[in-house]
Amino acid sequence: MLSVTGSNDAETYFNIMNRHLLLFLLFFSQLSSFAQKPKADSLIQLLDKEKKDSNKVTLMWRIADASSIYDPENALKLSTDALFLARKIKYEEGQSRALGVTANIFVKLGNYPRALEFNFKKLQLEEKRNNPRNHASVLMSIAVVYVYQEEYRLALNYYYKSDSVIQQNKIREFYYNIAQNLGDVYDRLNISDSAFHYFNKALGIATELKNNDLIGASMVGMGHTYLKQGLYPSALSNYKNSIDFLQQANDDDLLCEATLGLATLYRKLDKNDSAVYFANTSRAIAEKDGFLPRNLDAVKFLSEQYKQEKNIDSAFHYLNYVKVLNDSINSKDRIRESQILSSNEQLRQLEIEENKRVAARERFQQLQLLFIGIFIPGFFMLTLLMSRIKIHIRVIKLLGIISLLILFEYLTLLLHPYVASITHHTPVYEMFIFVSLAAILIPAHHRIEHWLIQHLTHNRSGIPDSRIRLKTVRIKKKY
Repeated sequence: MLSVTGSNDAETYFNIMNRHLLLFLLFFSQLSSFAQKPKADSLIQLLDKEKKDSNKVTLMWRIADASSIYDPENALKLSTDALFLARKIKYEEGQSRALGVTANIFVKLGNYPRALEFNFKKLQLEEKRNNPRNHASVLMSIAVVYVYQEEYRLALNYYYKSDSVIQQNKIREFYYNIAQNLGDVYDRLNISDSAFHYFNKALGIATELKNNDLIGASMVGMGHTYLKQGLYPSALSNYKNSIDFLQQANDDDLLCEATLGLATLYRKLDKNDSAVYFANTSRAIAEKDGFLPRNLDAVKFLSEQYKQEKNIDSAFHYLNYVKVLNDSINSKDRIRESQILSSNEQLRQLEIEENKRVAARERFQQLQLLFIGIFIPGFFMLTLLMSRIKIHIRVIKLLGIISLLILFEYLTLLLHPYVASITHHTPVYEMFIFVSLAAILIPAHHRIEHWLIQHLTHNRSGIPDSRIRLKTVRIKKKY
């Protein structure tokens, strides 16, 4: 395998390596059309009218996903609100979606540690569920964040975990994604044979799908791989063909990369005029669309190219342009750092508010349980006292039965959370435990009921209860 030689060529090549990734947003590709303000506004109108909590969760994370580009602060609040509500109503799919959208928002803000944190929370949730698509999606999302952090070996590990889930469960919609992303990581690691294998595989899948954008993306990857291997005719063919497909798909971001790749190839072939032409093409597209990093890559290339040609005026002109673009990017980086700090603080405040709400709910539940705990003996004592008052015997019997029912329901209410925790909400185990409890409680209930009514009626009538036939009321309980 032949590597790219020459310090300028190598630097230029690695500058264009920051290519378009098939981010985890592709995993929510059905939502891509929502990433527009008018669509978000229409979803907000639906949210205002919605009454069902699970539907509210869905609308909130969809609005957050749609508005994350133009209003990340509000999107973050919506996605965390969706997460808190989903947890409250135990809606696991809603929790998974909200966690994923929140992670996406942090990626867009450049807050990669937070993005990983929420993706790992989603992974922990999905490992307990039977949803292979979501499981594969979050594994791929984690890998993408590691790519952004340039931790390529870690990214490769999670891509392979995702690929295992995809292949095992035949998740065809992810076949292209995983192949293209594996090719991308191997290319970044300069393992050209593996990069070629996966880019070629992705190209075959994209061709079957007849998707021009995906075909173009794979061809750009193939062009990079051939360029690294020194197979210039194949690199030239892939770059040129990719441009046609990307123009049809209106993918200007990758078009910048493909044209700059061609410029790098022509410089290696000593075709300086063509190298300058395609570098200027890349620069013009990037400048038109406001792609600062792409523009900087092209301008750096032109500055180096003119310096190599000893065209001092043009080299100096583009060198100044590099400085201007660097200042703009650094300014954006400072803004991004500020956004990261703000997003961390915003999330902290949202978590504080949610903790307060949870604590308030728990206190209210504890007060209810305390009230019931006090009420039961009080009601029982009231029943005993009423047995000495001249009221109808059936009223006394009814009060005795009610007091026992409340007692047994209270015991069930207290025990259920512990049983659910011990069994991890496994229905079979819960049923077994409650049936066992019922086998003990129901006979005990009948005996206590019989004794209580006998005692009350004895106090009331003043005659032995053996002379009174009692009808035992059987209790039908749901365990």
